[in-house]
Amino acid sequence: MTRYIFVTGGVVSSLGKGIISASIGKLLQARGYSITIQKFDPYINIDPGTLNPYEHGECYVTVDGMETDLDLGHYERFTGIRTTRANSVTTGRIYKAVIDKERHGDYLGKTIQVVPHITDEIKRRIMQHNDEVDFVISEIGGTIGDIESAPFLEAIRQLKWELGSRAVCVHLTYVPYLKAADELKTKPTQHSVKEMQGAGIQPDVLVLRTEKHLSDGIRQKVASFCNVDLECVVQSEDLPSIYEVPVNMQRQGLDAALLRKFGVPVGEMPKMESWHHFLELQRTATKEVHIGLVGKYDLQDAYKSIRESLILAGIYNHVKVKIDFINSENITKANVAEKLSGIAGILVCPGFGQRGIEGKIIALEHARIHDMPAFGVCLGMQMMVIEFARNVLGYKDANSSEMAETPHNVIDMMEEQKNITNMGGTMRLGAYDCELRKGSKVAGIYGTPKISERHRHRYEFNNKYKDEYEKNGMMCVGTNPESGLVEIVEIPSLRWYIGTQFHPEYASTVLKPHPLFLSFVKECI
Repeated sequence: MTRYIFVTGGVVSSLGKGIISASIGKLLQARGYSITIQKFDPYINIDPGTLNPYEHGECYVTVDGMETDLDLGHYERFTGIRTTRANSVTTGRIYKAVIDKERHGDYLGKTIQVVPHITDEIKRRIMQHNDEVDFVISEIGGTIGDIESAPFLEAIRQLKWELGSRAVCVHLTYVPYLKAADELKTKPTQHSVKEMQGAGIQPDVLVLRTEKHLSDGIRQKVASFCNVDLECVVQSEDLPSIYEVPVNMQRQGLDAALLRKFGVPVGEMPKMESWHHFLELQRTATKEVHIGLVGKYDLQDAYKSIRESLILAGIYNHVKVKIDFINSENITKANVAEKLSGIAGILVCPGFGQRGIEGKIIALEHARIHDMPAFGVCLGMQMMVIEFARNVLGYKDANSSEMAETPHNVIDMMEEQKNITNMGGTMRLGAYDCELRKGSKVAGIYGTPKISERHRHRYEFNNKYKDEYEKNGMMCVGTNPESGLVEIVEIPSLRWYIGTQFHPEYASTVLKPHPLFLSFVKECI
């Protein structure tokens, strides 16, 4: 029978519920169990697709085309599972489903209320994986006490009562250190647990985020004040890498404690050889390589999957990748050489809108002329195409029709998109097949003639210019077999100059880094 783990957070946000959820999933997988992980976000947006990255970090895309929270990227990188729209739920989607049913007459004239109709819909989403996997891990976004989270807590309360020993709640809190008093304070955790109890939920396991090591005495105090077994109070200290968290949790017996709560035989601790091998590579990498991230969002989470993909590729190439963010708004022809000095290669980031694109084009021109390794992702590939049109094909007014009206729209909107005015979920989203040209650099990198990668964009390479590009040295080496749309461009005469219309970063995991990132970092070294 499927068992359920609910992960909640208290005291403050950004404690790392996603990392803890992914770590629990990894540890259960290591014991031979099948798992899936869901994220419940309490905001009213249907999905984060229209959110500014400054608001919510990057928008992650599942294989079936759902725009989701960046925590799903952690789930996939840690566990290797492939998430779908069933793994991401927002308050907006819950309310929309209920309202649609009400308009359809499904409730037979009943008054629609938060309890039971909204909570029943939440419970249905949690239970939709029933009997598909051994464990479902459900992370509840936000912080206990937020008004938006109340329906989710009520749904969990009901499920814990209904499922009995098949449901366990893991609560993540913060233990602050007061420098003036030279003390670690457990009172915020006590209040957070009390608030959970006030909602009718007794946490079974507490994970204490801390910047300093907690003594057994502090753990015992928390256990005794919060009605939790001592073995179920674990600490999550700051570590050099998020990828050390599963090992740290295993060392403290988190997975064993969960299994005991479920009444499942614990057995021997799994060795996780491949994960430890990865951590050893990470620890022993000493040489550094600097890669420039050319984008417009000066926020670490805005390009989270790209950053992690570069770091993972560096580890498997036995180097530490140092990512230097270069704001494309500040790049000019006069300063581009200075901005890119000391950089081994550049990755030009995805994005939307006109802000910062001219700086990306200037950076790509510099990389092309000086044969610097360059990787363009989504909008980054489109900027490669525009730069080549302007400076090699001679179309000085070349642009994307997203940015300006021009007779040389080398990047243009798909025909079926041109009459759409609703911004949400109207792009080419999710995994699409791509056929690679035999003998191309990308075919050699992938080692296979056909691939499938995830997309998130509205504009495409304009095929009317394809022959002209190829005659002048930019090859369209990856195409979608059904539509003929160009997916990958490369300049074979250069060391490494490749652009992808898709997002390869979504498919890079800890134990299986993406071949394009591996090859790019190797060339940068």
